[in-house]
Amino acid sequence: MSSPAERYAAARRKAAQAAQFPALDEFALELGFDLDDFQREACQSLERGSGVLVCAPTGAGKTVVGEFAVHLALRGRPDDPVPAADATNPPARRKCFYTTPIKALSNQKYHDLVARYGAEQVGLLTGDNAINGDAPVVVMTTEVLRNMLYAGSSTLQGLAYVVMDEVHYLADRFRGGVWEEVIIHLPASVTLISLSATVSNAEEFADWLVTVRGETAVVVSEHRPVPLWQHMLVNKRMFDLFHDADAARKHDVHPELLRYTRETARRLELGEGRSAGPGAGRRGPRWRGPLRPDIVDRLDREGLLPAILFIFSRAGCAAAVQQCLAAGLRLTSAEERAEIRRVVESRVTAIPGEDLSVLGYWEWLDGLERGLAAHHAGMLPVFKEIVEELFVRGLVKAVFATETLALGINMPARCVVLERLVKYNGEAHVDLTPGEYTQLTGRAGRRGIDVEGHAVVVWSPETDPRHVAGLASTRTYPLRSSFRPSYNMAVNLVGTVGAEPARALLESSFAQFQADRSVVGLARQVQRNTETIEAYGAEAACHHGDFDEYFALRVAIADREKAIARQGQTQRKAAAVASLERLRVGDVIRVPSGRRAGLAVVLDPATGGFGEPRPLVLTQDRWAGRVSPGDFTTPAEVLARIRVPKHFNHRSPGARRDLAAEVSGTGLDRHGGRRGGRSRQVSGEDHQITQLRTELRHHPCHACPEREEHARWAERRRRLERDTEELRERVSGRTGSLARTFDRIVALLTERGYLARDGAVTDAGRMLGRIWTEADLLVAECLRRGVWNGLSPAELAAAVSVVVFEARRDVDERASLPRGPVADAVDETLKLWGEIEADEAARGLTATREPDLGFAWPVYRWARGEALAKVLGSGHEIDGEMPAGDFVRWARQVVDLLGQIADSGGATTELRSTARQAIAAVNRGVLAYHTSA
Repeated sequence: MSSPAERYAAARRKAAQAAQFPALDEFALELGFDLDDFQREACQSLERGSGVLVCAPTGAGKTVVGEFAVHLALRGRPDDPVPAADATNPPARRKCFYTTPIKALSNQKYHDLVARYGAEQVGLLTGDNAINGDAPVVVMTTEVLRNMLYAGSSTLQGLAYVVMDEVHYLADRFRGGVWEEVIIHLPASVTLISLSATVSNAEEFADWLVTVRGETAVVVSEHRPVPLWQHMLVNKRMFDLFHDADAARKHDVHPELLRYTRETARRLELGEGRSAGPGAGRRGPRWRGPLRPDIVDRLDREGLLPAILFIFSRAGCAAAVQQCLAAGLRLTSAEERAEIRRVVESRVTAIPGEDLSVLGYWEWLDGLERGLAAHHAGMLPVFKEIVEELFVRGLVKAVFATETLALGINMPARCVVLERLVKYNGEAHVDLTPGEYTQLTGRAGRRGIDVEGHAVVVWSPETDPRHVAGLASTRTYPLRSSFRPSYNMAVNLVGTVGAEPARALLESSFAQFQADRSVVGLARQVQRNTETIEAYGAEAACHHGDFDEYFALRVAIADREKAIARQGQTQRKAAAVASLERLRVGDVIRVPSGRRAGLAVVLDPATGGFGEPRPLVLTQDRWAGRVSPGDFTTPAEVLARIRVPKHFNHRSPGARRDLAAEVSGTGLDRHGGRRGGRSRQVSGEDHQITQLRTELRHHPCHACPEREEHARWAERRRRLERDTEELRERVSGRTGSLARTFDRIVALLTERGYLARDGAVTDAGRMLGRIWTEADLLVAECLRRGVWNGLSPAELAAAVSVVVFEARRDVDERASLPRGPVADAVDETLKLWGEIEADEAARGLTATREPDLGFAWPVYRWARGEALAKVLGSGHEIDGEMPAGDFVRWARQVVDLLGQIADSGGATTELRSTARQAIAAVNRGVLAYHTSA
């Protein structure tokens, strides 16, 4: 217990702080809890008038600093008595914008601030909602603020503070550039509050903020308010990952865990100890981990619920709930079940009963009433919101989620379970990074509720506890800019500040800041390499003659031999292409290599298209898909012909089975005779190689006894020279790289008429500047060429969908389209895309993404008023039906683009009217409910 003197001194310090920071003292009294040191430090910097960057772990309470900025803005309201003002000259009303990366987070923050300050003081602006946008405090997505800045919106008047929550999103490769645009373009009078997860280069990011925003305080906290304990579940035994805190700092894995996992792995190698559960290793004895219901039951018995169990697969999340239901798991009381049903029924009243059946409502409700739920992007948004509400209230006890939950709204748990440490990133299966591990496990431990949080990794033979220890101990990750200029950005910048100032603005981005800093290290490496090259040259010197000349002959011979080999490959590929172009439906061929090697029948020859022929085939193993010339080391030979039914459906397992049986019934050998694939020409030796070898043998250095030693040093020097040249190119490429990209974009836009030769923005350019989509230039070209004119509302929705939709997985075959005007409009869109892509390739620009036809049928049918079941079944999905959540998300994006068309000065009056009708046609049923939710 402190002495009276110490208590008196503490009271004096507190009084002095209150006098120095009166706004913070008011704010702290309203909170009802004591501020942490990092929160107080950041808020004090803010009250001094400095910008602030706060980096702290998930759940540490960073948002308190953002809420203090809201308090400062409201403290300066016009109706507050301010001595410096009089009745004729009231002080300007100060505003605070609170930006978040996703709509769900914006909605949650809006409701939090309304509960605290009242609905008249707080507004919300997202793509779906516009509530009280002129309020002194407005919560919005970052893109909304970016659009305001380019449009010069009057809403910006009086803006004093901007809070950028989750500012580390600027590393996102798809949307990250928006954060930098906002930071660069905000008026100098605006104070910026940046809230970030813990990153390892906070000082570098802060240095950049100082250059573009002025004084910025950096407040970094590594402290978790709720301690996190790391565990591994091996079979049915739970182990601590570390023996104690000191071992955790040293990355020393618990010795008992290491011993047990090694013993288990050894027994597996001997074919023993196989337990039952989901998933299995690909090699060796079949490994099955603990069952998901058993994991949940174990957590329940040990008092570790509520828990989030991360499974990096939508299907896996849904399957986990079904497995728990089948196991008879029930985690709720009768009172909790009644409350769950009441909440759910109150939220879904607007959804028609037939749609609820399609959405699997009754199975989903059964899981909820037992305290179990899935959470992933494929779910209907309102279903996800209900799961979130019930979980936060403690009614749902176990949620099986994909990693998207970790990036979303506030859903803390007592325990987090990671089933695997590998996830699919859209292109390949990759290991979790330390940053991702920290983000996921950061959900464990609810401040003010839990004494400690728990993270559990489920062990498998591929999981090394030492690797997990490294992930758990590496609490930070570097922030890397993903900023790059776009067409929309270019016309907006030129229109706002002019071409030359726009280049200067781009060079002030964080991307260029990082690039310029990295150049220093590269330049040093070039200098070191140059010195080493000189040393290698001295070692390669030969007293018999000019060894550089001799070595150049050896290199020329090797290069010529490679060129001849490449020429042979080119000829073989050309022969394969020609043979595939000749194929017809029903031809039986042999695929000689690759995963699909064996006999196959041609279902669609795919002739007359652009690029390489890629016929659709069915193999005797019942796989249907397209093959390419790369699968053929020799020309495709027609071995037999069989009849393919006229309306053959290769998606039907039964149809595939029957036709594959016919292929096998031909009696042809699956692999065929192995004829020497690559015959080398023994006669007709290349004349150039013969001449080079003659010169080599007659060179004085050829007789040197240390010739091969000299050659080794010369080869090292050649490789280092090549590497050094690449470094020099990287140095020149990074210096001013964004400005060069901007210049190429400006040249393309000038050639296409969006910018005038004198740098002025044309009418077409102004229209492009109001198109906010990844394919902005393609949309602008479609509007200028009248591609979408004359379409009906449903046809327009289908036609514009191809420029916004992007399938989660690559599908080999092209999706079908509604015949007539939609197909014609899409064909025109594809032609325009081809022209744009050619222009981009000629200028070395990143290509605009190819239009994706996979959403045309679903949105077309929906806009025509067809039932949800039929709409979801018409998606061009590998796994069957389109998930309802995906449908809603893409339909919202179609509606957003239709809204831009309806407001576009580049669209005809008729097209604008059709776009508004299309919006009304799409915004129904689950879409209309989602809009109002």
